[in-house]
Amino acid sequence: MNTDSLALSAGPLLLRPWRPDDAPALLAAHEDPVMRHRLATVVRDAGEAERWLLVQREGWESGGRFGFAVTDPAADGALVGHVVLKGLVPGTGSAEVGYWTTAAARGRGVASRALEALTGWAFAEFAGPAGLRRLELFHRAGNEGSCRVAERCGYPLAEIVAPPRPAPGHRHVRHASPGASDR
Repeated sequence: MNTDSLALSAGPLLLRPWRPDDAPALLAAHEDPVMRHRLATVVRDAGEAERWLLVQREGWESGGRFGFAVTDPAADGALVGHVVLKGLVPGTGSAEVGYWTTAAARGRGVASRALEALTGWAFAEFAGPAGLRRLELFHRAGNEGSCRVAERCGYPLAEIVAPPRPAPGHRHVRHASPGASDR
């Protein structure tokens, strides 16, 4: 998939594929202790940032992971978050979404806007009779903000999950169309 001109609008925000020059903003975002506690993968130095960005690029190339930098054009394109579609395996009908927001962006609706834009794009891009029908969202237990974002975006709580995921958490699920079910 050609990502050179791909950008998704999310209200006042812009979602675009990650670029190598995003490394400094990525590192700054990962200095946040809340993110370090909640994320399974934390970026701690320039080498890790470079590797993380390479994973994002390789995901687009392989079609298995579609990570977007969430930016604020009104603030000179500042990085305010990340959303990702991953685990998309042809024929399974399901995939996983995830997100994080920078400390300065929390409480401003960034996660909800970005998740809605990603969800709409995913269902439209990968639709079809044998296409994407179900998206799952996981977050750690105790992350009430993520529960609110999931519910607000049409991802009701499906179950409480225990390890082997990195930590106990919640699984939220959204179907491609209202009333769709796992068949």
